[in-house]
Amino acid sequence: MPERIKALAKQYAPEFIEIRHHLHAHPELSYQEFETSRFVQNKLTEFGIPFQVMATTGVVGLIKGKNPDKRIIALRADMDALPIKEENEVPYKSKNEGVMHACGHDVHTTCLLGAAKILNELKDEWEGTVKLVFQPGEEKNPGGASLMIKDGVLENPRPQGILALHVHTMMEVGKLSFRGGQVMASADELYVTVKGKGGHAASPHLVVDPILISSHLVVALQQLISRNNNPFNPSVLSISSFNGGNTTNVIPNEVKLMGTFRAMNEEWRFKAHELITTLCTNLVTSMGGTVDLHIDVGYPSVLNNEQLSAKAMAKAAEYAGADNVSETELRMGAEDFGYYAQQIPACFYRLGTMNKEKGITAGVHTPVFNIDEDAIEVGMGMMAWLGSVVEY
Repeated sequence: MPERIKALAKQYAPEFIEIRHHLHAHPELSYQEFETSRFVQNKLTEFGIPFQVMATTGVVGLIKGKNPDKRIIALRADMDALPIKEENEVPYKSKNEGVMHACGHDVHTTCLLGAAKILNELKDEWEGTVKLVFQPGEEKNPGGASLMIKDGVLENPRPQGILALHVHTMMEVGKLSFRGGQVMASADELYVTVKGKGGHAASPHLVVDPILISSHLVVALQQLISRNNNPFNPSVLSISSFNGGNTTNVIPNEVKLMGTFRAMNEEWRFKAHELITTLCTNLVTSMGGTVDLHIDVGYPSVLNNEQLSAKAMAKAAEYAGADNVSETELRMGAEDFGYYAQQIPACFYRLGTMNKEKGITAGVHTPVFNIDEDAIEVGMGMMAWLGSVVEY
């Protein structure tokens, strides 16, 4: 079976590299993936795979092998792009100005389409059912995964587990990595408005200076994390925007701060929300100001099921060779795949896309992100293999 899948992945790779080029050239922002959704639907129709539409632009296909009730596994790919102007000079450069597949979702969608074609062609040679989940809106709250779950993606039939891959720009093409347990952090957005009383900068005794208050607040927020969180529990709070005032001699009435809070542990995450709220209120009030704080609760942390991840990693080694499979590192980035992981056993793994010799080393969310497209053959083959054999 693995040799059959490898042969088909190699045979179909040129076709799916062209599919990746099409998707890359026609990126669409979160919850606007209408053409991408139609493209996926057309491909599934071409392959003879039944599907339904969920969450407006999401697509869910179903492939039944032998004994379809024996095991039910879902494979997921995200489809949305980012508001980034592409700087790559390639034939498949984005045709949508200011929008780019800079996080590899074109690769993810391509690999799942490739796996779907292979699995459907070989459906008399494997047992169980594979659910194909093409998901919108991974890059933007509330997260397309949450909307797909609300629409019933994990029901009728209910998968026993779900797997997804993600490009890894710091891992060589041909390599894959897995990890059980904690994998990625939760992501919450912080919006803070510190209000004081503005006035002449030469008369600070007559004002309540929101810039000074905000400066203390930024420092105190860092101490909140470092002195309340267990140092063995990864967590990050970054204030990434500080806006107030527009000239040299006027103290403004207010300052606006924005930032992000990341955590691996859900209990600490919400305890930290309480600490952040208390600190902002007490510190700002003690200095004579008032504060408006909004914590936009985002994606949960991604917690891979230990048993499913161990099985997937072992099967990956059978397919790609043990030398090409390793344990992936913890990352403080976030993924709405965490919503699925809260509902059913989940495994989120990494696909190497880097090639230093070809100069392909740019990270995701950059205007020059690209991949070594040999990763397409590896990615679609691995998804097909895991979909055909992994069970929980």
